[in-house]
Amino acid sequence: MNRRIALKQLAGLAVLAGAAGPVVAQRAAAAPFVELDTVVATDSKGKVEVIEFFHYGCPHCRAFDPLLESWLKRLPTDVAFLRVPAIWGNAQLGKLAQLYYAIELSGKVEPLHGKVFVAVQDDKVPLHTEEGVREWVAKQGVDTKAFMDAYKSFGMQALLKQADQRARDYKIQGVPTMAVDGRFLTSASMTGSHEATLKVVDDLIARARSQPRRG
Repeated sequence: MNRRIALKQLAGLAVLAGAAGPVVAQRAAAAPFVELDTVVATDSKGKVEVIEFFHYGCPHCRAFDPLLESWLKRLPTDVAFLRVPAIWGNAQLGKLAQLYYAIELSGKVEPLHGKVFVAVQDDKVPLHTEEGVREWVAKQGVDTKAFMDAYKSFGMQALLKQADQRARDYKIQGVPTMAVDGRFLTSASMTGSHEATLKVVDDLIARARSQPRRG
């Protein structure tokens, strides 16, 4: 989903959740990835860092997620994977990002991450509000108090600022987008499909190994 389209349609979260966004390209562009002019610093020292930029209101992110989960099961030990929720300075996307980090801090990515896409996009659950999160989490069979403690934890704002800054550093204009080693970006709009995107990511990981970053 393109950033401009997502934010234009963000008059309400229900609108965002139902927005289809641009159709995924049916054929790959001339190049299936771009190399950044300025290398972005990574946190995963000694490993190739791979980032998925996403947000829960994006239908393309939802379609991509099962493929990504399968890909993650064979992740090499020298690759570090991160999910980074796109915020783009928007308050509602910021609250969805807060929900993601609460899921991550609680160790509940596997049981809850995929369910959030359904809750936001199909069920129109107001997960951009604290009360909406509390009510939804209480139905998911997890410790609600512990989860909400994570949701409101000290340091959450730092995580959200870091996520927003990462997207700015990478100049992310749409999701889902995959970043590799602080140097490369790829997405279905460049490769032609979500499946092809993951193949390109594999190629870029191999390239990062053979051509190490300088500095």
